[in-house]
Amino acid sequence: MEILDRINATSATPVYLQVADAILSGIETGTLKRDRQLPSINELSENNYLSRDTVEKAYQVLRKRGVIVSVKAKGCYVSDTFTSSTYKVLLLLNKVSAYKKAVYYSLLKALGDNAVVDLHIHHFDGKICESLLQEHLAKYQYVAIMPHFNKNIESAKQAIRKIPKEKLLLLDKSLEGFEGKCAAVYQDFERDIRKALHSGKDLLSKYERLTLVHPEHIPYPIEIVKGFRHFCCENSIEHSVTGAIRPDMDFQGTAFVVLDESDLVELIELGRAKGLVTGKDYGIVSYNDTPLKEVLENGITVISTDHEKMGETAAHMIKNKLKEQVSNPFTLIRRNSL
Repeated sequence: MEILDRINATSATPVYLQVADAILSGIETGTLKRDRQLPSINELSENNYLSRDTVEKAYQVLRKRGVIVSVKAKGCYVSDTFTSSTYKVLLLLNKVSAYKKAVYYSLLKALGDNAVVDLHIHHFDGKICESLLQEHLAKYQYVAIMPHFNKNIESAKQAIRKIPKEKLLLLDKSLEGFEGKCAAVYQDFERDIRKALHSGKDLLSKYERLTLVHPEHIPYPIEIVKGFRHFCCENSIEHSVTGAIRPDMDFQGTAFVVLDESDLVELIELGRAKGLVTGKDYGIVSYNDTPLKEVLENGITVISTDHEKMGETAAHMIKNKLKEQVSNPFTLIRRNSL
């Protein structure tokens, strides 16, 4: 059984899960017949240059899911009672944006053609989240929630606690005060921005000060502010946090970290009006990458999580019935605006 063409060594998905997915795909396409013996762990390991532990863990995942069965003194067989599941997922997002849609589409794609992923928006309101769960929970095998709330937080927590842990998946952030082990693919907002800025310290060092634009009207996680201040303090960098861009701000010698795209546009427009050049007179670091930022101003430097990877990792957790907590990749992408 050749599976090396399905293994991506650079993927964030563990190799044993990729092996399990490859075997499952073979069953679903008919390459591996039901009630037929699978290669032994040693055989699959040697033929595909995989460690024995990797193959053994893949087989354990498949046994847990009822895909294969072990027969004493004979080996592993494809279960004749296994039927491919249609994954039905309720996805609750805090808002609609290009980044949220990237998570949705990558989740849907990774789950496969049989998946049903129904999308609803709770608008940062715990009461809306509670109502959506009461109305829809029983219809779905899994519930994936982005727990960004700024209203009625306790209502959301109480509703989420009622979801069986094996059905629950938290996306994008953890839920403070939530007890119980469930699957999660999250950003560590405080740590992520601090580490990303540190990786660009050589570029930031040519500016006299840093300013974080943390908009007052949009509930971005406060942990971003904490991580920004932590980075500046540990590196003795003059810094400030503002809720909005103002024309009277000192642009010359300042590097701005901008969370909201409307603030990014205003920052660029004001810089042009002042006759200043990004990456030379003042710097810009934008939060969350988009294709437009690759070409705007000859390239906007960004700090961003990998939203597609978040959806892919969530899908692997659902498909393999995992209850792990995984930090999603977060990096600084260097471009000309810094």
